Formats: sequence, structure tokens, C-alpha cells
Amino acid sequence: MSLGSEQRKFTRMIACLIIYVYDELGHELTFGDAYRAPSVHGEVGEKKSYSSAMSLHKDRLAVDFNLFVGGKYITAGEHPEYIKIGEFWERLGGAWGGRFNDANHFSKEYQGRK
Repeated sequence: MSLGSEQRKFTRMIACLIIYVYDELGHELTFGDAYRAPSVHGEVGEKKSYSSAMSLHKDRLAVDFNLFVGGKYITAGEHPEYIKIGEFWERLGGAWGGRFNDANHFSKEYQGRK
């Protein structure tokens, strides 16, 4: 599949995730990092900032969310609600950062990168 078709699929998956968090779990989200511009973070394969050289954020295939449960910002990745959200994301076909110590990271695998 082309990068563009993967990006469109990812966007739809993110919509499903947001609806799940709000409507099914009753929690709230704000965006953290989404797109990381090459002019600031380097092209894919180039490390120019805090961003990984191979970050899927650079391909518009990853987003970080800030989770709020009962109005409280949750930072602990092992929090049961993060686990529910991450497992839901995986059922949609995504890669959840909680599997590699970055619970607020939600991405779509592309070219072997998660």
C-alpha cells in the first residue's frame, strides 16, 4: 500500500479510537505530538531533534495522546485505562507504545517500523 493510503487508514483508525475513549470509556484526550515536520525533526532516517530518526510521526502515521480520567491527567502507562485503550488500538490493527514504554503513543506499522 502507498503511504497516502496508509495515512488515510490511520486517520480513520484514530477517529475510532477517539470515539471509543469518549463514548465507551467516558474519558477525554488531548493531542500530544502528532506530525513532526522534517524541517524541524529531519527526514525519515535523519535525527535532527529529540525525535527518533525513524519516527512514524514524520510519516503522519503516529500520534501521542494525553489521557484524562475523571478530569485528571494520567501519566502512568501501566494505568488500567491506558491498557484498555492500548488493547483496543491493537484490535484495530495499530501498534501501541505501551508495549515499548511509551503508553501515550499510537501508531500504524509501516515499512517494518512501529
